[in-house]
Amino acid sequence: MPKPVRLFAALALAAGLIAAGHSSASAAGGTFQQVTGFGSNPGNLAMYSYAPAGLPAGAPLVVALHGCAQTATDYYDDSGWPKYADLYGFAVVFPQTDAANNSLSCFNWFDSTKDTRGNGEAASVVQMVAKAEALYGSDSHRVFVTGLSAGGGLTADLLADYPDMFAGGAVDSGLPAQCATTETAASGCQYGSQNLTPAQWGDKVRASDPGYTGPWPRVAIWQGTADTTVQPVNGTELRDQWTNTWGIGQTPSSTASLPGGTTLTSYDDASGNPAVQLYSINGMGHGLAVDPGSATNQCGTTGAYFLSAICSSYYTAQFWGLAGGTTGTGLPAPTGLTVSGTTATSVSLTWQPVSGASSYDVYRDGTQANASPVTGTTYTDSGLAAGTSHSYTVAAVDASGNVGTQSAAVTATTSGGYTPSCYTTDNYDQTVAGRAFQSGGLTYATGSGQAMGLWNVFTVHTLEETAPGYYVVADSGCPA
Repeated sequence: MPKPVRLFAALALAAGLIAAGHSSASAAGGTFQQVTGFGSNPGNLAMYSYAPAGLPAGAPLVVALHGCAQTATDYYDDSGWPKYADLYGFAVVFPQTDAANNSLSCFNWFDSTKDTRGNGEAASVVQMVAKAEALYGSDSHRVFVTGLSAGGGLTADLLADYPDMFAGGAVDSGLPAQCATTETAASGCQYGSQNLTPAQWGDKVRASDPGYTGPWPRVAIWQGTADTTVQPVNGTELRDQWTNTWGIGQTPSSTASLPGGTTLTSYDDASGNPAVQLYSINGMGHGLAVDPGSATNQCGTTGAYFLSAICSSYYTAQFWGLAGGTTGTGLPAPTGLTVSGTTATSVSLTWQPVSGASSYDVYRDGTQANASPVTGTTYTDSGLAAGTSHSYTVAAVDASGNVGTQSAAVTATTSGGYTPSCYTTDNYDQTVAGRAFQSGGLTYATGSGQAMGLWNVFTVHTLEETAPGYYVVADSGCPA
């Protein structure tokens, strides 16, 4: 078939051909509905939204973009975002495209007339944000955007186009911002490395809104290691792009193992808060990671390209600091939350003090961990299982007991878990063994996506498996 048709077909499969017939539904206390009259709508999109009943003014806002051949209703039903809107207190906008814009209802992440600042679909999404802020009284400083596949590509573009609007984003099985500016170039982004330096990737962000100097959005990147539609190297390129934009380098500040064979690498800003996080899911193909269940850290419905692994929406919400909900008193989120130590059964945390705080609450995996008020800026969470990972946030509490906004999340893993293994051989054998993958004649470590050079039997590297299915280059010594 012609190249454009192949491209759209691949993206349609990537986003999931969800069966027709979904209907709008009410979650716990709120209603999913279409919103009209949100602006001139140059991108010809439809706007849908969900807000919990009784949502007060000043709550956050999330924009969630579906993939090809999907609808806003599909994403509402299966992604898990309504659960956390109810739990944490925020509104969600679900933009929708259709076949009139793209033959397979893909967002046009590769078209510079539609995905750049002030133009087309990007401008329509911005108009939806303004409409939602007016409808729900949303906090304009806590607007976030996330998307799957083609929706993930447009998410990255929006973060680059409007860093003044979005406080954070999450790109799920998506592409770097402005990776392609034409339809014919899009498949090259999907299937191979663009061989750009981090600075060149960062320049694409900086050029999207010339003159803007920050603060930059905090970016979560979700990528399956077995994705053959949007190759895993895209996760690495997204990491390179946004760490360079932040000016923080590509060396992880921390690495942790999460459920579903997921390895999290975090890249902290100058204050010690995660600015960029890469979630690499071992063995997962192309889709949105979900984990059906009733636990706080479980969400979503499995189906075509809604893949059972880990609840990506939960961890993204934690990363953005949404778990603070709308109970805030004006006390800001604590900064500098850091894992100061771990044992087989405990995690120790520290953070910076907040003016006006009389105590602090610490949250583990979305649930309060401290049984009594924490009056200092340190806390040790004990009684944990060995080799387990947990996400932590902290919130300031005033003298009346009112809880402020929760901090950005950090992840910690107790000791006694996975034992690293080391493998030294040529790039060809590393690839055959599944410890690496090749793209465009070059080799990359599975999980971390680190470059290893040419795919041949002459180039030799040592790889360390730091978590199940996650490998890093360890030529200088293994285990590190």
